Amino acid sequence: MASILTYFFPRIQDALFIGTLIAISVQGSGLVNGDGDLGRHITIGNYIISNWKIPTRDIFSHTMTGERLVPHEWLAQLTLGTAHALMGLTGVVLLIAVLIAATFTLTYRELLRRNGIRILSLLIAILAAYASRLHWLARPHIFTLLFTAIWTYQLENEKSKVWWFPLIMLVWANTHGAFIVGFIIWGGHMAGWLWEYLHKQSTKEIGVKLVIIGAASFVVTFINPAGWHLWGMSVEYLGSQFLMDQTIEYQSPNFHNWSTWPFLIMLVLGILASSLGSRLRPHESVLFAGWAVMSLYSARNIPLFAIIMAPYIGSLIQATIEKISILQQFDQRISRVENNLKGVFWPVLAISLLIIASYAQPNTSNQFNPNKFPVKAVDWLSANPQEGKMFNNFIWGGYILYRMWPQQTVFIDAQTDFYGEAFTREYTQVMNLEEGWEAVLEKYDVSWVMVQPSKPLVKVLQDEMGWIIVYHDDTTAILHQP
Repeated sequence: MASILTYFFPRIQDALFIGTLIAISVQGSGLVNGDGDLGRHITIGNYIISNWKIPTRDIFSHTMTGERLVPHEWLAQLTLGTAHALMGLTGVVLLIAVLIAATFTLTYRELLRRNGIRILSLLIAILAAYASRLHWLARPHIFTLLFTAIWTYQLENEKSKVWWFPLIMLVWANTHGAFIVGFIIWGGHMAGWLWEYLHKQSTKEIGVKLVIIGAASFVVTFINPAGWHLWGMSVEYLGSQFLMDQTIEYQSPNFHNWSTWPFLIMLVLGILASSLGSRLRPHESVLFAGWAVMSLYSARNIPLFAIIMAPYIGSLIQATIEKISILQQFDQRISRVENNLKGVFWPVLAISLLIIASYAQPNTSNQFNPNKFPVKAVDWLSANPQEGKMFNNFIWGGYILYRMWPQQTVFIDAQTDFYGEAFTREYTQVMNLEEGWEAVLEKYDVSWVMVQPSKPLVKVLQDEMGWIIVYHDDTTAILHQP
């Protein structure tokens, strides 16, 4: 009986998982409305479910119809579409919550494996979770957070099997385009190994293992619906400064905003602990410096920095913490209890209860915000469909697809890596009323426009070109060519 009961008592990691799961679930509205991409991801996921086919040509816009579409997130979109089919937007929120909770539970476990102090491991795991919170959105990049944790911590474990890495990469490369992160981390390990090998601190066998891991993982990235085009799309997007500048999440972090402070604390802790005598191994130093620079350049990288560096920071602080005898004694008492516990029951119960609760009492807050998305306008369009091709705000593209596709295709959506720099410049040309903007509307045979009423485009179309406002509310204005 005692051995059975060990499965029913929660451990610290179970409490961390459940706490994170609930904290994210209750802020579901923020996950849904924090970005314009979710609607498109669900739409593509639904298409895959309905047709048993992954789209490799564009069928969602009237401007790029038939162009090659690189489905670099198809597996994530399938998962999001399935969650939505089962439980609506609440199912999407729950899926994202489980992924994030699992990610930082793994972070805690790795901290515990490396330094063995539970309280320290818990505090740093929570700090890492808060550092990543600025990019918690209902999007496929959340899968990359989980894969980053799995990949990084497996590379740190000398007992990891070589075959495990190409298997992870195969799934990762079909789930999100940031699978390249795995190779950046691998490169840091290779650089660190080379330094140690040249200074006779490592063996040739370790280097051979790393080379095999990298080569095998690289090969499996070509097993995807687009083949080598997957790499071409990622490299092309990262090479476009214009597209990067158009994306807010690629901007440098604003330290006047409190959401960036946990990252700043982690950065300071790492630097301070290193300066006080604690040492990082060469590959750890490469990764710490590299991800710190990338995070300072682009806030999008902060969650990755937090996941990758949390165990290193824990190891740096450990030497100081070990000198506090009271904390050590307290941790030892917790360890004696936890070492006999198996857990499992409580995380499963928490997920099950959230699913049951969502069916019994649907969460009406998990909806698209009508103050941010054209909810009422699309309701009106459902009863009053417009003839011809539309021009729309690109942030709304995903939502329009979610509500109206396949009856309505969009001018553009937030998938700028697909639309490319040239077309995105044409879009901004119209929105900013830059010289030649009228020619862009003529080029794409646009006969009606759907944008925010505050945009100068609305006034110019109405006052100077005679377009008619057929619908108007506080969020959306719809104008039709006379």
